[in-house]
Amino acid sequence: MAGQRVNVNVGVLGHIDSGKTALARALSTTASTAAFDKQPQSRERGITLDLGFSCFSVPLPARLRSALPAPHLAPDAGPEPREPQLQFTLVDCPGHASLIRTIIGGAQIIDLMMLVIDVTKGMQTQSAECLVIGQIACQKLVVVLNKIDLLAEGKRQAAIDKMTKKMQKTLESTKFRGAPIIPVAAKPGGPEAPETEAPQGISELIEVVKKVKSMQMFHMPVTTAMQGDRLGICVTQFDPKLLERGLVCAPESLHIIHAALISVEKIPYFRGPLQTKAKFHITVGHETVMGRLMFFSPAPDSFDHEPVLDAFDFSREYLFQEQYLCKDLAPAATDSGQTNEKAGQAPDGHCPRQQWALVEFEKPVTCPQLCLVIGSRLDADIHANMCRLAFHGVLLHGLQDKNYAESLLPRLRVYKLKHKHGLVERVIDDYNVIGRSLFKKETNIQLFVGLKVYLSTGELGVIDSAFGQSGKFKVHIPGGLSPESKKILMPSLKKRSRAGQGEVAERKEGVEQPEPAHHVTLSLSFKRYVFDTHKRMVQSP
Repeated sequence: MAGQRVNVNVGVLGHIDSGKTALARALSTTASTAAFDKQPQSRERGITLDLGFSCFSVPLPARLRSALPAPHLAPDAGPEPREPQLQFTLVDCPGHASLIRTIIGGAQIIDLMMLVIDVTKGMQTQSAECLVIGQIACQKLVVVLNKIDLLAEGKRQAAIDKMTKKMQKTLESTKFRGAPIIPVAAKPGGPEAPETEAPQGISELIEVVKKVKSMQMFHMPVTTAMQGDRLGICVTQFDPKLLERGLVCAPESLHIIHAALISVEKIPYFRGPLQTKAKFHITVGHETVMGRLMFFSPAPDSFDHEPVLDAFDFSREYLFQEQYLCKDLAPAATDSGQTNEKAGQAPDGHCPRQQWALVEFEKPVTCPQLCLVIGSRLDADIHANMCRLAFHGVLLHGLQDKNYAESLLPRLRVYKLKHKHGLVERVIDDYNVIGRSLFKKETNIQLFVGLKVYLSTGELGVIDSAFGQSGKFKVHIPGGLSPESKKILMPSLKKRSRAGQGEVAERKEGVEQPEPAHHVTLSLSFKRYVFDTHKRMVQSP
């Protein structure tokens, strides 16, 4: 079993100055060239600016050995431990708010998250954001209460117990409820203290991490590497200064896309609505770019359908939404500046089980299908006590064609429901009436000819033609008016001093003119598909 090892990537995340890099240093036995803030810029500024990688190993627990394949020795692999190893690769993430793009990128390659908390300060802004990222990106969490050496010795345990209870309460409403909380002092005395000061609590922390039962394992001979592994490559006659950060991938696994169709789930800690046409910082893979969104949902009769998270169905119809639908939504502002109480609120408080968005990127991105997508408002005040992470989802379909608006979007059957209401002005005969107040004076009524309308008395009518120049129109009723409708529409006599503007006077001034005894309304409903270049109006059969 020589050379066999199981690797687990452990993300070390937390607020700036919580001691993440010191913790990674205390745990590690092997460091990469990018570990422990070795970059000159990091040393100059005194903060972590990029992902750092280091590792430590322990004997592989007996319960995991049965899952290993038969021993394999690669030629020229070099000396390897004879006993199978469980290797922990520590991914040290920055903590500064301005580097959240890097934090999100690092979170996508981890199997387990260590949330580092400064025990003297508790949860801070970026601590909360890292917790949200953890809920999206991984399944297991260990909370590390660091800097316990700064607590007064006589009150240390009481302070640790108090902070432990606070963290337990914080985790209560997350999927990490009951996660282990370990107090440590990764660098007793602070950064300037001598190296002779031994870290405290590290062995207990390692013991807790062997105890994690659910892990993504991959069996790796030393001659191969897999997604998420830290890999050093020696290339002869090559200037490393010419190398930029990029992606190593299998052929055809990545695509350059200009827009994407994604599933969307709002992060409950984000304040405010997710509105169509709004711009967000969109993180896909290791890239973060600005993107404009258009939200849509299933048709109302499909709200309860089972979510599909691995494909997008172009054969279905979808309902356009002004914003993401949720129950606890604040009123949204309309184009006129007034609040719309109904915008973004699900009908009767009934939310669809799945919602989607079209994301149009300001510049192309490179990413695989079905990758994690996170939307953020990174331009928000970093000192405000608010969550900047707005939503997350899965990239279901990437739009690779630069001219996707013409080539692909017409296939996307997202529609708006339009409802118009007018009045029956008068009856011509048993099969025809004149309607008004459904269209504006300047409307081209010819576009609506042939569409069905319903009278509030129950009859089905069809718009036949315009009537005059004031927006009135003629409606033909194929089945004729019922006797009850005739009674309702029976004219009464009323004097009018002059004929209505925009149409030829049918009677002289002062002469009695018939009007319906009661108002009868006309209702017109139709669909208009957002990406239909012909802007056609469609009614159900």
